[in-house]
Amino acid sequence: MKAARFYNKGDIRIEDIPEPTVAPGTVGINVAWCGICGTDLHEFMEGPIFIPPCGHPHPISGESAPVTMGHEFSGVVYAVGEGVDDIKVGQHVVVEPYIIRDDVPTGEGSNYHLSKDMNFIGLGGCGGGLSEKIAVKRRWVHPISDKIPLDQAALIEPLSVGHHAYVRSGAKEGDVALVGGAGPIGLLLAAVLKAKGIKVIITELSKARKDKAREAGVADYILDPSEVDVVEEVKKLTNGEGVDVAFECTSVNKVLDTMVEACRPTAKVVIVSIWSHPATINVHSVVMKELDVRGTIAYCNDHAETIKLVEEGKINLEPFITQRIKLDELISEGFERLIHNNESAVKIIVNPNL
Repeated sequence: MKAARFYNKGDIRIEDIPEPTVAPGTVGINVAWCGICGTDLHEFMEGPIFIPPCGHPHPISGESAPVTMGHEFSGVVYAVGEGVDDIKVGQHVVVEPYIIRDDVPTGEGSNYHLSKDMNFIGLGGCGGGLSEKIAVKRRWVHPISDKIPLDQAALIEPLSVGHHAYVRSGAKEGDVALVGGAGPIGLLLAAVLKAKGIKVIITELSKARKDKAREAGVADYILDPSEVDVVEEVKKLTNGEGVDVAFECTSVNKVLDTMVEACRPTAKVVIVSIWSHPATINVHSVVMKELDVRGTIAYCNDHAETIKLVEEGKINLEPFITQRIKLDELISEGFERLIHNNESAVKIIVNPNL
């Protein structure tokens, strides 16, 4: 079968590899669609990062480069391993793509996403969604309604990142939120916030991303920091108080500064983006306003609620898909487009079986 294999920075090859073995306790999935994540792009441009370098196997998967890529994917079950009796062949599914030790608890209230040596399917090994087929442990397979188109279902994984950020924020219906950055995660986070009855203000420079936020209907107000003083505009929109919660989604220090200044006293600032460089923060403002600054990473028992939001029609994922490509076009139409024209691309999805 065809698969996209990461060898090293700038070196991803489309190769023929053996089909996976559907072992006891696993589910065999025909991959329908797989999204290209910002993490995948960073691996291509700067890696290996999450991917174990050649000769340095991951302590759980036992794999190192080359590995099959892709962790945002949907598909159809083609086989179930011994002991799996609650999933049937033909069911539509998405995957929560974790690589976690078998003895780590994953029930309600656990923090398995923070466990030692955690990694992701499609990065740390265990196959990936940028292949025709994959076998995944039952724990990480989530059935979805056939009414959710499989191309849209591939966005449930990044949508779950947004849902976890919302959970971390403690935001509630009627609150006002400021989202800094309308990239893929910022937009999907805003969709979750709107679905939860929260008023959303987005700050964004890019015209294409502002247009996408308007098209998707995920913002009540969109502010361009090159045109207005975001903090002053936020205060006008909140009767001089500031927002209840702010989400930083850019890894740009100026945006983080804006989030802090735009918050009302006792508000929360949630840092969603992955920072590859040190940042500064106005600690005086944090102290004087008693702000709560917290981080968020990936998801932890978020998929069920995220899927429910989509199945109930509270979130429409169609507007966020900006391109559909074949696996053979992964570099030319996927990575290269994201490198050179990322503002116009929200989510590029790949069909490995075309």
